[in-house]
Amino acid sequence: MIDIRQELKIMLIRERTSMRKLVAKYRGGNYDIPNESTLSAELISKRIRFSTVQDIMDILGYEFVIRKKQ
Repeated sequence: MIDIRQELKIMLIRERTSMRKLVAKYRGGNYDIPNESTLSAELISKRIRFSTVQDIMDILGYEFVIRKKQ
């Protein structure tokens, strides 16, 4: 099973940015990203909206790929 919190951390490291910078830059624009403390709490509790994860991944230049298990 994928731990989305860990995956997002890895993406942020690869893109040489932080959650704080990402939220500061894109909050309130065309993306639906909560403030940093809310986002952190959502990730810790594993209750983050799929659309929020999609927005973060889009900003970082990633996409979901869904495929049948082999």
